Parts: sequence; structure tokens; C-alpha cells
Amino acid sequence: MNLIYTPRMISKILCLICFGLSTQLAYAQYPCPVIKIISPYPPGGASDVLARMLVPGLSKQLNVSVIVENKTGASGNIGTEFVSSAAGDGCTLLLGNSTGVVINRNLYKLRNDPITSLRPVAEVAAVPMVLYVNSSVPANSVAELIALIKKEPGKFSFASPGSGSTHHLLGELLKLEQKLDMTHIPYRGSGPAITDVLAGQVPMAFEATSAMVPHLNSGKVRALATTGAVRAKNLPDVPTMKELGYPKFVVENWYGIFVPAKTPTALVNQLNKEINKTLASSEVAESLLKMGSLNSEQTPEQFAAFVKKEIPYWELLVKQSGATAE
Repeated sequence: MNLIYTPRMISKILCLICFGLSTQLAYAQYPCPVIKIISPYPPGGASDVLARMLVPGLSKQLNVSVIVENKTGASGNIGTEFVSSAAGDGCTLLLGNSTGVVINRNLYKLRNDPITSLRPVAEVAAVPMVLYVNSSVPANSVAELIALIKKEPGKFSFASPGSGSTHHLLGELLKLEQKLDMTHIPYRGSGPAITDVLAGQVPMAFEATSAMVPHLNSGKVRALATTGAVRAKNLPDVPTMKELGYPKFVVENWYGIFVPAKTPTALVNQLNKEINKTLASSEVAESLLKMGSLNSEQTPEQFAAFVKKEIPYWELLVKQSGATAE
């Protein structure tokens, strides 16, 4: 059967072709001239540093301006809420972490649940924690530390950068698992917590390996174990909690880029591609190596599955420990 195409039919066909092409190329040119990466924590912290690592690569690859804006307060909830309520146009990103996205929802009454109001885009870094003690503590292993705490119940305390932080909950997990009598001392940030352990005001703490390497080299504190699935790249001589027989202590303080949940899939995929390209660049990869990051390239779906898998672990630990926001 021979079809006869009228001018009107040809016009419609051309419109359909153009629409299809425009859909495929919709985000070839990024839809906004400026991208804001929101860091929900103060300048100088890991979230802020990682966000700024992404700026040169994303700016060049997407041909747009990229800026980092710190919206701090309420243990990261203010910045997280800001992004979850933003337009899903790819112009506002969150450099979120395990505390702000997964843990805080169990401690605070939030207007928006980060799990449903945010969409995972790409993992940026995954930094293991290290259990460390002041050099005056007569323990050279985790087993010796546990025995010491049990020998002197109520005498020991542990520091953290705040109630509900990964650091705090790891300390609570150690208490629960080993039935230890010790006190949590919360601080306003990692800096003050580390300072007091260095000074011997508090005997021990969990902290990100990236923050502790210089202090461990000073000899004022001593690393007993790390919490990664494998040994930390920046502390290769320190055993993991897992290899020492504590399998529940496989925890990384992870960081990633999130966007509002309503952001189109095409934009999410484009951002994922360019973020992974930036992370693989020699300069950024070297910086992540120095931090001891264990992150790997993931698709948005893989990162979302990882975040989802974290939820029951932290929900149970918050419940069992009785941790509250202070």
C-alpha cells in the first residue's frame, strides 16, 4: 500500500523527530548557569573539603559556574532540609553524609525524611573510622582496652563530635557489644573532641582516619583498630575491627551527592557521569587516597541501594543505645 504524505503529515512527523532529538539532547547543555553544592557543615570539615574538590572538574566538564555554600546548623539538618525542598532542576546539590541522611532521621523530628525527599546521585568518599586512645592509656590493642575498662568500671569515657554522630554510635556499639561501663562526652565538632583526647582529658574516641593521621604520627595518641572492611590505605599497619573479631564494626563515614527527589533521571545520570569523571582525575584521586577513602565508582542505582542498606543498621543501633539529640 502506497502512503501519500500531505504537507500537514510531513510537518507532524518532523515535529515528532525534533521532539525526540530534543529529549535526547535536553541536557547536553546543562540547564542552569550556576550549580550550588550545599555543605551542611562548617568550612574546613570533610563535607566542605570534599564539595570543594568537585568544583574545578564539574565546572569545566559542564561548562557552568560551581560554588560551595555552607548552610550549617542542627547537626546538618538545616542544609539537608534546604536541598530537599529545592527545585529539582539540577542547580542545587547536597554533599550529604551518613549522619545527615541516614542517622539524623532517627534522632530528630524532621519536616522531610531525607530518604524520601532526596535522590542519591554519586558516592564521593567513604572514610573508615579509627579507634584511638591517648598515649597514657596502658592498652596496645582493642582486647587490652576492653579488659582495662572492665577492670575499672565507670572510670572511662569516650569523646565524640556530637550526640548521634557516627563516632558516638560506634562508641555506644562498643559499650553494648562488650557490656562496658563508660560515659559518652559529646563535643561541638571533631576538632574539640580530638583536642581533649590529645590532652588526655578524655582517654579515647572513634574518629575518621583522615582527621587522625597527623595526630597519630605525633605520638600523643595511639591507633588500636580501624572500621573498614579492609585496612585503611592511610593506616595500613593498623588492623581492622573485623579482623580482630568484631564483625559488627564494619563502618565507613561516607559522603555523597544528593539532589531533590523530583530531579529528572536524565539530569541525575549526567551528574553521576561527570562526578565520577572528576573523582577519577589524578588530582582528586590522590587527595582521596591521602584521606584513606574506600569509595568506588557507582551508578545512581548502586549508590541508592547502598544508602538503603545502611538504614536498618543505624536505626537498630540508635534504638538499642538510647542515643538522643542533645
